Amino acid sequence: MGAQLHLSEENLLDYLRGLGLLAPGARAAVEKAGDGNINWVRRVRAQGGAGPGAGARSFVVKQARPALERFPEYRVSTDRILFEHRYLERTRPLDADSVLPAVYRFDLENRVLVLEDLSGAERMDRALARGADLVSAAARLAAFLGRVHAATGEDTGLANAFANDAMRRLHGDHIFALPLRPNDFPLSPAVAARAAALQADAELVRIADAAYARYLEPRGALVHGDVQAGNVLLPAAGPKLLDAEIAHVGDPAFDLGTLLAHLLLPGAAAGRPEAGAGAAAAALDAYRAAGGECAPADALRYAGLELLRRTIGAARVAALESDEASLAVLERAVAWIRRPPSGARGLRD
Repeated sequence: MGAQLHLSEENLLDYLRGLGLLAPGARAAVEKAGDGNINWVRRVRAQGGAGPGAGARSFVVKQARPALERFPEYRVSTDRILFEHRYLERTRPLDADSVLPAVYRFDLENRVLVLEDLSGAERMDRALARGADLVSAAARLAAFLGRVHAATGEDTGLANAFANDAMRRLHGDHIFALPLRPNDFPLSPAVAARAAALQADAELVRIADAAYARYLEPRGALVHGDVQAGNVLLPAAGPKLLDAEIAHVGDPAFDLGTLLAHLLLPGAAAGRPEAGAGAAAAALDAYRAAGGECAPADALRYAGLELLRRTIGAARVAALESDEASLAVLERAVAWIRRPPSGARGLRD
């Protein structure tokens, strides 16, 4: 890989013209897109011009740089965008419901991915927060995961093609390790006291460490690695799953568990465990019908660990602003980490 061209608002349009994605004479505007936690991400809206690429169009440009965009103290290989592109290409033949975004161009040398623009589509976490009916969306996402896991579970060559260890470990540390070790995460006194008690719980820490070891095993199936509600958009045609920078070969239950955690989190925070249970049950059924074979209890233990990190980790969510909501979710998380339900029936308890 040669010297990477760092994109900016000043040179982005010329770069896109060089790729043939912007027509000569087209007018274009550049704006930020998404949270931009990991990569430099911009949306481009263009219109006019002549020849190929003319007319009104928009797309999203992602560039991976050595330092993470929002957390520059973390430096991770720019290969993460290569693994994202590989994931999109490897799984697209399995995408019967068009869950994946379209790819317009991949520039390996400069670590740039140009994708379809889904602006205007609601994020799944926001839809969940307002109580939207997401049974159909959850089923489509889970069916996609089930097809991918079923089709890739026997492909022994994928582990080398997706040796994404740096991103997998960085993500894993924030899920399995950091919330249960002394840290400086900004928590209220009540939540911090509960977090300290959990960190002192040797049995809980042992279970989390064992789950982390399982997550790190380079065998199983091709997993997306971050099926969280903030990475799902909900256009009218159906859900779109974004941001596969953590894609790797590993435990398929991790993908399903992360999805289940986010479907169930708002209800748990509001003290209504039945809320979201219908969507989660639909996800379990669709996953199994699509060929996915992981045990629900394995997925729900991962779901508990994801709920834990969303409550006392670095990635807290808006639904957990109050102590009451945080403590309610912590109790659900700890219960599932210790004794995860064996199926959909236990989701409402």
